[in-house]
Amino acid sequence: MNGTTVVTGAAALALIGWAGLKAWQRLLLSRAKHPSLTGHARWSKRVARQLPGYAYDESMFFNSDGAGDAVVQRRRDALSRLSDEFARRFAQSLAATSELQDSLADLQFISAYRVPYQYSPYLRQHLRTGSCVVATDGVTVTDLDGNRFLDLTGSYGVNLLGNDVYKQTIADGSALVASLGPVLGAYHPCMLDNVRRLRVISGQEQVSFHMSGTEAVMQAVRLARYHTGRRYLVRFSGAYHGWWEDVQPGPGNPMPARETYTLRDMHENTLRVLRTRRDIACVLVNPLQAMHPNANAPGDSSLVDSSRGAHYDRAAYTEWLHELRDVCTARDIVLIFDEVFVGFRLAPGGAQEYFGVRADMVTYGKTLGGGLPVGVVCGRRDLMKRYREDRPADLCFARGTFNSHPYVMGAMNAFLHRLDKPATRALYEGLDERWNHHAQRFNERMQASGLPVRAVNLSSIWTLTYTTPSRYNWMLQYYLRLHGLALSWIGTGRLIFSLNYTDADVDAVTDAFVAAGLAMQRDGWWHEGATQTNKEIRRTIAHEMLRAWFRRFRPAGA
Repeated sequence: MNGTTVVTGAAALALIGWAGLKAWQRLLLSRAKHPSLTGHARWSKRVARQLPGYAYDESMFFNSDGAGDAVVQRRRDALSRLSDEFARRFAQSLAATSELQDSLADLQFISAYRVPYQYSPYLRQHLRTGSCVVATDGVTVTDLDGNRFLDLTGSYGVNLLGNDVYKQTIADGSALVASLGPVLGAYHPCMLDNVRRLRVISGQEQVSFHMSGTEAVMQAVRLARYHTGRRYLVRFSGAYHGWWEDVQPGPGNPMPARETYTLRDMHENTLRVLRTRRDIACVLVNPLQAMHPNANAPGDSSLVDSSRGAHYDRAAYTEWLHELRDVCTARDIVLIFDEVFVGFRLAPGGAQEYFGVRADMVTYGKTLGGGLPVGVVCGRRDLMKRYREDRPADLCFARGTFNSHPYVMGAMNAFLHRLDKPATRALYEGLDERWNHHAQRFNERMQASGLPVRAVNLSSIWTLTYTTPSRYNWMLQYYLRLHGLALSWIGTGRLIFSLNYTDADVDAVTDAFVAAGLAMQRDGWWHEGATQTNKEIRRTIAHEMLRAWFRRFRPAGA
């Protein structure tokens, strides 16, 4: 055996070993994915592209569940009454919304996705919803027609302390920086106070300011990649971290997933991947997922049956975060808490304080701007640095024209001062117990009233689930509006209470739910004769989709 043969044999063995290692790592990665489509970005996009668009005609709209003629007639009569009542009570709001919708792409999108798409075209012809409001007071919002609604939208999470507080923080912040005006590039001195307070709140050493939560997450991930020299980020199935490509690899993003691993939340196989791979720069955690691990944010557009699930186990999620922290520390992986939504809602120090886990970087947004748009990254000194002294051309660039805008910094300063007031601190005392009690009382009232609705809560954030199989749960949002409750466009999937809700206010919300639910029941959308199970409903929809898919290949006129 000559030396060339030995070298060739060693190279072959090394190649086989390398291939074996890669195959093993790939197997571990596959086993760490959630079995649903939320865990498989490429497959979910392939499936989404093939889903056929089809709409129910009038007959199917009212009778997609095989209800009897009497029930169907009740539904027809009910929709007619709702349509007339909406047109009468919300006339100006509907007119303004209709005119705006013609030119506003955002409004066109949310109008199309309030309910499952099979029902949407017919419903939009017969029952329109207003999106224009003119005033807020306490926990209410007022539309153009003078109708007052209890506000459950939470302004997508911004409204933590009540709209009156944010009107005041915007006014106080504007007064603070009025002499400077909208000067950009230089900094108003209130930033000194903002940075000091954010360092205390976050427990981190440095801060950077951005214009949105999405931008803040983008910068945190970019810095993690820059300092670790690794390419991949880990996100968990169903978690939302903004709309940029790397953190939204599934449907909704026209680009393919690249340097992103979407792994299973709260699972040992995920920890095994983190322990063995060397290409992971960071792990992104959105604590809101504690309500529904591995599932997308619940919206009524996907409420095709009653299988929507939610469950919050604080102890189990806390244990999971501690395990993540330990593994990330051992493997030099940057742990990033995305607190854009939950920041300051769970505790004055955010999710880090609430769960007792210190991240390497934290992103904030929404309520921190005091009512104005903002994104913030707080992190360790070594991770926040954007350049290298020994390699001056090796930069981690991040700029933005409106970053640190004086008026945003002023409103933020007013909010941070408000956060330190005794009255605000008192809101956090017994916060979990108080909101758990509200949800429990709500569920007791629903059960006593014979309604198939239950609330699951993470503090003041609620998701509604449904106990009886039905094709028409999504209709509840319209009855709730008629009974004085304002929901966001995702409907009953997310109710967001501000912390200024009193016991009486929550009771009023519950009363409205009972009245709306009983009316919906009387009108036949929920009826005692329903026999379909959730599995049967999904099977029916799958057959409809297959028929619609095959129809695309029929010759014209066939």
